[in-house]
Amino acid sequence: MRSLLIAIPLLASAAAWATPATTGGFVGEPPKPITVEQARALPDDSPVVLQGRITKRLNHDNYEFQDKTGKITVEIDKHVWAGQTVAPKDQVEISGEVDKDLTSTEIDVKQLRLLH
Repeated sequence: MRSLLIAIPLLASAAAWATPATTGGFVGEPPKPITVEQARALPDDSPVVLQGRITKRLNHDNYEFQDKTGKITVEIDKHVWAGQTVAPKDQVEISGEVDKDLTSTEIDVKQLRLLH
C-alpha cells in the first residue's frame, strides 16, 4: 500500500510535464519589429525583429539591410533563406540577435520571411 501512495504523486507530477504549456507552443504576444537605429543601441545577443529590405550582398553570408532609419549588416546563413528568393525591392521581416564587437554591430539572422 505504501508504494501505491508514492506512485500517485509521481503520476500526478508526470502528468504536469505533459501539459501543452510545458511541451511548447505560443505564449504571449509575438515580438514587435524595431528599427535599425533601435537595434544598434541594444546590447550584444539581444533578440530582434526588423522589417525592411535587403539591398545588396556584401560577401559570402553578409548583406546590407535597410529600413527608414538606416542600414546595418546582417549575416544570413544559406539555410535561413529556406528556398526564398529576395530582391532589393522586396519587404522582408528578419528575426535574429544583435552581434556586437568593438567596432561594429550586425544582426545574426535566424529567420527570414518575405512580406507581401
